Amino acid sequence: MVTTSELIDRLSASVAPVRRLRPPLLRAGQWLLIAGLVVALLALLHGARPDLALRLRQPIFAAALAGSLLTGVLAAIAAFHLSLPDRSRLWLLLPAPTLVLWVATIGYGCLTDWVSIGPDGVQLGSTLECFATLMVTSIPLTVVLFAMLRHAAHLHPTMVGMMGGLAIAGIAATALSLLHELDATVMVLLWNLGVAALIVVLGGAFGRRKAGRADPPPNEA
Repeated sequence: MVTTSELIDRLSASVAPVRRLRPPLLRAGQWLLIAGLVVALLALLHGARPDLALRLRQPIFAAALAGSLLTGVLAAIAAFHLSLPDRSRLWLLLPAPTLVLWVATIGYGCLTDWVSIGPDGVQLGSTLECFATLMVTSIPLTVVLFAMLRHAAHLHPTMVGMMGGLAIAGIAATALSLLHELDATVMVLLWNLGVAALIVVLGGAFGRRKAGRADPPPNEA
C-alpha cells in the first residue's frame, strides 16, 4: 500500500514546471505596443486624413480622440487584471470615465454612406472604406489580445471579453479618427463589442463542453 508521503513524492516528481505569468500591467503594455505598431503601419500605408491638423484644434474632436485612446488603454489594463482569479471586479470601472467622454462625442457619419449612385454609376461609399480599415485594425488586435488572455477562459470570460472588446474598439476608433474624415464610433463599438460577445459565448460553450467531457461517469447502481 502506498503511503501519503510516497504518493506526494510520485506526484511531485512528474509535475511539469509552470511558467509564471508576467504582471498584468506589463502584458497590457506589450499588447498596446503591438496596437501602436498596427496603427502606425496603417498611417504609413494609408496616410493621415488631410484635415487632421485643423481637427486637432477643435475641442470636440480632440476630446473624442482622447476618449477613445484612453478607453482603449484603460480597458486593456482592466482586461489583463480581470484575467487573474484574485483581482477585484472593480477593475471593470477603470475605463468608465473615459468611455463616458468618448460616447458623449459619438457620431454616426460612417454608417450613412455605403453605396452612392451618381453620374458615373454606382460607387462604393466612404462607409466601406471605414469598414475595411476597421477590419484591418481590429482583426489582428483581436487575435493577439484573446490569445494573450486565453488562460482566463474559465475564470471571468464575460468581464474579460467585454473589456477586451472595448480595448480593441478604443484603439480602432482612434485609428479611424486619424485616417478617415467621418466619425465611425457607432460602427466600431457595434463590431468590436459584438465580436467580443461572440467570443465569450463560444468560449463559454466550449468550456462547458470540455468540463462535461472531463467529469467522471456516474457510478452505476
